Amino acid sequence: MFEAKGLMVFYENMLALNNVSLSCGENRIIGVFGANSAGKSTLMYALSGLILDIQKKEEMAGGERITVRGDVLYFGQNIKSMKPSHRARQGIVLCPERRRIFVESTVLENLKIGGYLANSRQTQETIEYVFTIFPALKRLSKRLGGFLSGGEQQMLAIGRALMAQPKLLLLDEPLLGLSPVIQYLLAKAIKEIRDQRGISIIVSEQYARPVMPIIDYGYILENGASVVEGTNKELMDNPDVKAAYFGS
Repeated sequence: MFEAKGLMVFYENMLALNNVSLSCGENRIIGVFGANSAGKSTLMYALSGLILDIQKKEEMAGGERITVRGDVLYFGQNIKSMKPSHRARQGIVLCPERRRIFVESTVLENLKIGGYLANSRQTQETIEYVFTIFPALKRLSKRLGGFLSGGEQQMLAIGRALMAQPKLLLLDEPLLGLSPVIQYLLAKAIKEIRDQRGISIIVSEQYARPVMPIIDYGYILENGASVVEGTNKELMDNPDVKAAYFGS
């Protein structure tokens, strides 16, 4: 359903993505792993189309020149020039890193804001589903986003992304800065979302240990390039991957 071919992104003369290709079939979880500055967020910006907005803003402001190359195919259509807002309407929804919730709005208000692409029936049904998969949010539905813990804010960010009715959910470092207990809870929830809603998911992470077991296929990025790929078993059995991400 979704395929990226030969993605390259240059920030001025710096190569941020180097000929990266990946694919995600329906009802699949794809992992993208790498250290800081490996190119994970740039890849997610390219897949969601947000890189086009960043590129345009930099041009208007006279800032750094951003060059994007490669193709992005969605159900056979090349969407490399499609705006991020149009991709969202087609079902490609990004949950960005560092949560970025509305801190002065309540949990429920955040969710309703996320439902701008949904009809009233979808909105209510999805809110109920979010409260089912993240029970803590139901108890905190009237609390302002700024008064939530980091883990609760991440649950809300994922819930808000679900409100947009995604067919393909892009999760950019959802475990960043969270305790191991919350990391494993969120990894379990990601798998449940795929299993229960049939949503395809691409998740980028530097914390591979909790995420690796739930993926169907994964890619390791280093310096903007994909250096290793394979099923979760193939990656976990790879001695270099084990040494880098599992300490063995």
